[in-house]
Amino acid sequence: MPMDNWDEIRTAYNVARIGTVSGAADVLGVHHATVIRHIDALEERLGVKLFQRHARGYTPTEAGEDLLRVAQATDDQFSQLAGRIKGRGNDVSGELVVTTLGGLSHLLVPVLADFQKEHPEIVVRFLTGERLFRLEYGEAHVAVRAGNPPDQPDNVVQPFHKQPITLFASEGYAAAHGLPKDVSEYHKHRFVSVDDPKSRAPFAKWLRESVPAECITFRSGDVHAQRRAIHEGAGIGFMSRLQAEEMGGLIEVTAPREEWASPLWLVTHMDLHRTTKVQAFLAFLKDRAKAWEDL
Repeated sequence: MPMDNWDEIRTAYNVARIGTVSGAADVLGVHHATVIRHIDALEERLGVKLFQRHARGYTPTEAGEDLLRVAQATDDQFSQLAGRIKGRGNDVSGELVVTTLGGLSHLLVPVLADFQKEHPEIVVRFLTGERLFRLEYGEAHVAVRAGNPPDQPDNVVQPFHKQPITLFASEGYAAAHGLPKDVSEYHKHRFVSVDDPKSRAPFAKWLRESVPAECITFRSGDVHAQRRAIHEGAGIGFMSRLQAEEMGGLIEVTAPREEWASPLWLVTHMDLHRTTKVQAFLAFLKDRAKAWEDL
């Protein structure tokens, strides 16, 4: 799309961000009729509806969300360029968007909170879930991913950490049922695990292959529910040593195995990797992670 349509894209971006025509008009310093004209022209040019109109305002359609991500990335890059040109490129401020799996919250939230204490002008957005947020669209500054090394183009990928993961039982479970001496006794016990029978997590795959299905008696797609169930004595289950230490009241059933651990990777997009904010956070995170190696 030619750059002479940038005003229309910027208008659509602000409508999506704010949710109302009047709010976007205020931010852009234009009349609300101009905002409507820009949206109508852009939708006609693209041949798709970018917004659902309703009484409370404008909600982006799927196509509108796609446009919003591209416009956000472009706006971020313009802001960084402006900061460098004005000599303010060394600020650690604005939004810091970090994405990972929800199961890693216990590792990253304390780090993000402490980073924010050192840099109070930072606004943290911590995005979790199974969906991969796309760095090339500016959806996040830093991703912490698990498993095989990410291979998306234009990303900078660094090995980060490998959590020791093993089976734990609560003190209450051990008192009521005892603990297995080795894997040959696992069939006599109850287990907590993921609900997805096709989960690619190494420990979940191992458990499916090593324990009869009827022994996996508490299943959940929510990793926090799984951990709570282990703590409440519902069965034996996997978690990291760090998480078990933080929860307390848990007994390690067996030593961690290399095959159960998923390596973690730090992922940044090449356009943002060298920015002061991203570099400052990566250095802070790597320094904090040194303490995890002792577990």
